[in-house]
This record gives sequence, C-alpha cells and structure tokens, in this order.
Amino acid sequence: MPALAGPTARRRRLGIELRRLREACGLKLEEVAGQLDLAGSTLSRIETGKALCKTPYLTAMLDMYGVTDTQQRQLLKDMAREGQRKGWWAGYDDVLPTGFGIYVGLEAEAASLRAYEAQLVHGLLQTRDYARAVLRARQRKATAEQIGRLAELRMKRQEVLTRPDDPLELWVILDEAVLRRPIGGPKVMRAQLGRLIEATEMANLTLQVLPFSHGAHAGLAGPFYILEFPGDARGATDPGVAYVECAAGNIYLEKDHDVRRWAQAFDQLRAEAMSPGESRELIATISTEI
Repeated sequence: MPALAGPTARRRRLGIELRRLREACGLKLEEVAGQLDLAGSTLSRIETGKALCKTPYLTAMLDMYGVTDTQQRQLLKDMAREGQRKGWWAGYDDVLPTGFGIYVGLEAEAASLRAYEAQLVHGLLQTRDYARAVLRARQRKATAEQIGRLAELRMKRQEVLTRPDDPLELWVILDEAVLRRPIGGPKVMRAQLGRLIEATEMANLTLQVLPFSHGAHAGLAGPFYILEFPGDARGATDPGVAYVECAAGNIYLEKDHDVRRWAQAFDQLRAEAMSPGESRELIATISTEI
C-alpha cells in the first residue's frame, strides 16, 4: 500500500526491528548507546521511529546484534535510507509546532484514525476559515502569513480522506460543546457545521456527537486519537499509536496496553454517543440556531 512508502512508516518499521534484534541479544538500550557513543534518549528515538538512523550507526548495530544475513542487512539499510526521505509536510517545517511533524507523518500514513474531540472540530474536518480562527486564538504572536501557511497545511492534511486507492477510515466523536462554541463568529460556524453535515455523506467517515445530557464520560481528560496502520506484502503491520493532546505537550503511546486502554475509552464513548443519524440531525438543528 502507498502508506508503507512513507518515511514515517519506514522509520517506525526499522526501529521496531532494531529493538527486537537488541532485545534478542539480551542487550540493554544504555549498553548499545554507550558503544555507539550516543545518548540513550537518541537511541530510544531511533527505536521508536522518531529519529533518523544514520548508516554508520545502523551498520554498527547490525554487527553488534550478529546480523550476518546479506538480504536482511540490505532490507534494513533500505528502510533506513527511505526513512531519511522527507515527507510533503517538510515544506511547512518553518511553521510546524515542535514535534507535530511526527503526528502529521503518522496521520498521512495511517489506514484508520479514531478521534475524540472535546473543544474543537477535528483538523481533518475543519473549513479554512474555522482553522484560521482557531490558529489565531492559539498562536497570537504568529504573523498573518504564518497563520495562512498553517491553515494551508491543515487543508493539505485533509487529502488523506480522498486518496484514490486507500482513503483514511475516520471515526470522530465530537462533544456537543464543539458544535455550540461559535469559533470565528456565526457565519464561520454555520459554514463549519455545514461542512460536518456534508462530511457525513462520505463512506469512509463516521461522525457521532456526545451530548451534554450524558454527563460524566471516558473522555473528560481531553482529546485523544488512535491511529492504525496497513500491513505490508508479508502481512506485517506497524503497531497502533495513541496520541493524547494536553496543555503540557502531546504524548505518543505505542505500548500495546496503552493503546488498548485508549481504544477501550473510545469504545465507551461511541457506545454512549448519539447515533450517526441522530448526530447529523443535531448538527443541522444547532446550525439553524446560530
């Protein structure tokens, strides 16, 4: 699938394999980092696909792990080389918030995304004017040009929903507060709600609303996303990722038990939310009230 050609997927796949090889040898991360003259945090980032793996380090690790099979070594070297390519989002590095490029890469290469939003419409469903209003509120020191480029990036990200061969499967749950907060003013918000109604017609999108009337729920801690990835020709699949947004910084969780915990929270929310049909009706009703 096209997603596997992306640099983020390649880096993650390489990191997973390097960690497996290290652990099979009974070596601790700090031991290997010391022999490579790297900080332990740097090697950790390589193993989680968040940092590039330069060829000299890769060669040294393969020697250290006793990898002698020529084909296996070449496959891993190819992954490292492809992982060094820049994704399309690299063109926005000058305005991307620190670390957010990792999320954009994961999103661009995911097969499915489940998202709970507590305050805002999900970025993949925002109109340009709504996005601009959000960005202006969040980044008050940004110039008009920077806001424009960030909004452009957000619109570019939305192309994953209309990929010809493998559009992203998106399931979004919006808290009712998202629909009632008039971001950008009445005109912008009516257009945004109209966009949500149009989006419900997409075959690869499921949209639900969690009403105020439900009370306490599993999403009270804030927004979170769960990304899953396609398999390759051999059936290997990259592990899923739970991405949690918070004021202190965004967190990527990749351990199976962490991803399962957030997946269970999402399952609770979609069971408690209004049905897609009821959600569409509520969005339409609120639109007439603004």
